Amino acid sequence: MSVSAAMLTLTLALGAFAPQQAGSAPLTPELELRVQALGKLIRCPVCQGLSIADSSSASARAQMDKVRELIAAGQTDDQVRAYFVARYGEWALLEPPAHGFNLLVWLGPLALLLVGLVVVFRTGRPRKTGLVPVATPAAGEDKYLDAIRAEVDR
Repeated sequence: MSVSAAMLTLTLALGAFAPQQAGSAPLTPELELRVQALGKLIRCPVCQGLSIADSSSASARAQMDKVRELIAAGQTDDQVRAYFVARYGEWALLEPPAHGFNLLVWLGPLALLLVGLVVVFRTGRPRKTGLVPVATPAAGEDKYLDAIRAEVDR
């Protein structure tokens, strides 16, 4: 048996022990739309940057079943989000609310953009040299300058 065939057999055998969907039946189309919309707002605990609606992992499927169960029980969207926040923290939301420390996440990029624009405009403008014009002495006021002028004129 080749290595790839052995890996395939092992994957299929262990896949049978992975948690599967709880077998929740689809709800009415209106409620199923709410389930999918809420699933897009909750972060998959396994995948990076995916929602539970977009992930195919077993834990995401189980969480989608939980969302479906809560919606079927008559809970509102806010109650379902609160359920996941209570268990997993605000990390469970793909878009955390803009308050407290999370405000830094929302306003940080804007602040960096403004600082960058200020730097670009300040470095792009012509600079003032800061030199003050000095009046040159007239002939006869500086003996050294008079000697240089006499040498140049020769």
